[in-house]
Amino acid sequence: MTTDLAAFAKEKGVKYFMISFTDLFGGQRAKLVPAQAIADMQEEGAGFAGFATYLDMTPAHPDMLAVPDPSSVIQLPWKPEVAWVAGNCVMEGEDVAQAPRNVLRRLIDEAAAEGMHVKTGIEAEFFLLTPDGEQISDPFDTAEKPCYDQQAVMRRYDVVREICDYMLDLGWGPYQNDHEDANGQFEMNWEFDDALRTADKHSFFKFMTKSVAEKHGFRATFMPKPVEGLTGNGCHAHISVWDAPGADAATNVFAGKGDGPTGEVGLSERGKHFLGGIMKHASALAAITNPTVNSYKRINAPRTMSGATWAPNTVTWTGNNRTHMVRVPGPGRFELRLADGATNPYLLQAVIIAAGLSGIRSKADPGRRYDIDMYAEGHTVKDAPKLPSNMLDALREYDKDAGLKAALGEEFSAAYLKMKHQEWNSFVSHFSRWEKEHTLDI
Repeated sequence: MTTDLAAFAKEKGVKYFMISFTDLFGGQRAKLVPAQAIADMQEEGAGFAGFATYLDMTPAHPDMLAVPDPSSVIQLPWKPEVAWVAGNCVMEGEDVAQAPRNVLRRLIDEAAAEGMHVKTGIEAEFFLLTPDGEQISDPFDTAEKPCYDQQAVMRRYDVVREICDYMLDLGWGPYQNDHEDANGQFEMNWEFDDALRTADKHSFFKFMTKSVAEKHGFRATFMPKPVEGLTGNGCHAHISVWDAPGADAATNVFAGKGDGPTGEVGLSERGKHFLGGIMKHASALAAITNPTVNSYKRINAPRTMSGATWAPNTVTWTGNNRTHMVRVPGPGRFELRLADGATNPYLLQAVIIAAGLSGIRSKADPGRRYDIDMYAEGHTVKDAPKLPSNMLDALREYDKDAGLKAALGEEFSAAYLKMKHQEWNSFVSHFSRWEKEHTLDI
């Protein structure tokens, strides 16, 4: 049954709705709509000029309407007179093909038509910085190995508790919070869910975390590598496929005793081929999972102060071993450790499904399982591809991968590549201090 947003407002005391959509760069855009006007907006959508956001549009394009999906509505726990609701972008009666949530919705439908319902959980890491973004917010957080530091996490208890309380109230099933491997870095985990619901929650989590941090006088950032020399912000995704969506799911189709190295760690044949698709498309995947110039400071980082980057730079998979791009921590699921904090919540889920479907359809083999410590022995792996070394290389890999481009949609892919190449050109035209320090006297 579709939620009536006007009735929701009356029941919950909501005065305003934020009708939100996410653009190609992961930017969250919204209009604040009075509850008295939400009935019309639920039917027609809120109007936006797409050109004013990071979408490939011109000022001459017609209005783009964000039609709220009432199943996604969330009352802001820290400001309960406001409710957030994800919108599906429409123009002249048709879905906007390049809009990230639409890309994901189409791929979910594609997978469902083949009897597969992808469920994921994500681990969204973030830093708490000073408001100017220049320093770690806690001046006493200086340990060489700060991961799980109980004193440090308790010094930011008020922020962590408030966010976790809100997730409890929302029914997300949060189950652990910790200080992560970098000074000033935290991770909060909640239960896995259907891919679209996970993407909506991921999007809202970023908004909520930033809002609560600001309330406490800090700045939360999901930037991949905000502090030189420290571990970056990952966004690991735990992936499984089920026979039905939501609470109707009864059978994990990834779980089983397949043959060979994947069967030994508890993946079925379909799980094997889905993983094979991830491995097959990994270099192109990086353009989506690691979408910024800064992303490659995390992937290709030298050893950090703690002793490990916790980020992959080679296309390898393993059992329960965190030094590889993919690990299989237990039967019936695997963890993709490639993505970082800048990844678009909707495109992350979309590209996982696209690559996995490709693997199942082509019966892709994930290749050799490596059980070595990649940080200590990675140099001995000679036949595995290296991940892209910068954003331009990743875009080139994506552009070469005709199958993945088609799966995500040609209109989306063209728009994404165009906008991201513009971003790269802006970066390389920037004059840096490094250039003067290394070239002035040549």
